[in-house]
Amino acid sequence: MSHLQYFSYPGVGERNRHNFRYSQAVRIGDRIECAGQGGWNRETGEFHREINAQIDQAFENVEANLKHAGGQGWNQVFRVNSYHVPINNEALDAMVRNFKKYMPDHNPIWTCVGVTRLGEDDMRVEIEVVAHVPN
Repeated sequence: MSHLQYFSYPGVGERNRHNFRYSQAVRIGDRIECAGQGGWNRETGEFHREINAQIDQAFENVEANLKHAGGQGWNQVFRVNSYHVPINNEALDAMVRNFKKYMPDHNPIWTCVGVTRLGEDDMRVEIEVVAHVPN
């Protein structure tokens, strides 16, 4: 699989690669696919408790992850999958608010799912994206 380039940003990304054996992003030609990003502090791994702050942080983490993998950020994202514990109007409003902030000029495709549990106890949101990064 030498044609795949894997990336794990400093802090939580490197910790998760070591502890859980996965990368934060993979570049395949003109695409970057990102592992689910939660509302964690990228350096310490601590989670925001409040759902709006956690979703805002998850969007920041996606942006940093894309840039670390050689992309420009949210402006290149065309697909979003989000997972929520719980899924409610407050969470959906926070997602839409961040869509407007990070992608004011386009509307990606989006799948939004409510789940009973995410990867860590304090996770309330996880956001996966796919971005098109022209060569």
